[in-house]
Amino acid sequence: MTVAVRVPEELSARVPAEQRGPGLGRDAVRLLVSRGTRVTHHAFGELGRLLRAGDLLVVNTSPTLAAAVDGRTGGERVVVHFSTCGDDGRWAVELREPDGRGTTRPRGARRAGAGVRLPGGARLVLEEPLSARGDRLWWARVSRDVLGLLREYGRPIRYAYTERDQPLSAYRTVFALPPSDGAGSAEMPSAGRPFTGRLVAELVSRGIRFAPVTLHTGVASAEVHEPPYPERFAVPETSAWLVNAVRARGGRVVAVGTTAVRALESAAGADGVVRARAGWTDLVVTPARGVRVVDGLLTGLHEPEASHLLMLEAVAGREAVARGYEEALRARYLWHEFGDVHLLLPPTP
Repeated sequence: MTVAVRVPEELSARVPAEQRGPGLGRDAVRLLVSRGTRVTHHAFGELGRLLRAGDLLVVNTSPTLAAAVDGRTGGERVVVHFSTCGDDGRWAVELREPDGRGTTRPRGARRAGAGVRLPGGARLVLEEPLSARGDRLWWARVSRDVLGLLREYGRPIRYAYTERDQPLSAYRTVFALPPSDGAGSAEMPSAGRPFTGRLVAELVSRGIRFAPVTLHTGVASAEVHEPPYPERFAVPETSAWLVNAVRARGGRVVAVGTTAVRALESAAGADGVVRARAGWTDLVVTPARGVRVVDGLLTGLHEPEASHLLMLEAVAGREAVARGYEEALRARYLWHEFGDVHLLLPPTP
């Protein structure tokens, strides 16, 4: 555990911002800004005047997949969460059981060779746990094209704090681009969700640049907060050049989301230079490892036990994160993927 606070259930964002009242858009969320331990409160639409010309926002272009599919094993109903496609064509999956409220809970009794019947006559067979760390995720073979299966029968992964199912469009950001291979994220890179096309245009007009990277996120560990598993990422040549150029001129590199931090830091050498890279990353950013190129971070509010809070501490320091969360609770900010956001910047001299 890192930041020791408890988030009241009523502070979970149950629906997207645009569904909370007439005339609201995705950007109708609050923005907590931490500059060291100094905290201020803003509307997300004020982001342009909180950044400065020459800053670079690094954004994740991964689209969200409809990664949850109903199935049956024996006589029991299950829900399969498709996480990540391996190089050998197998998929890392998590089997869960319906909880009677439209969401799911963990399911035990997983074993090699267990089969799951999927819609359209498809069949999934568990082969082995993804990692020696635990058996939540398993490598599985599926008898048909999984991306096609998800397009036809899938729905977005939904957790118990949300009020109802949402269309896939609610889980995709303005930065999402369809990759040529159809890949994407099992869960939304949610820090980018409040951005709108209009706000992006305003930021560009103020001299703030954008650099795209890609990191396809797997299924998070909602109950036991495991460290992240290896994930696919790509930092293109142009984005690497932009990051290096901005840093050389004294500008700030601000990652939009922890996924952008993981991708960018995976492409940064010990010399602090970012080079174009693509493949798998198993990097876990912690205060001990530190960050090499990220100066600031725009991120959602995460449960205090979540391992990626260590990443926030690596960027901003433990005191800044603890002070920010204390103030977010006091001011009743909303948590999770449809909630409010937190901008961590270097202290003002």
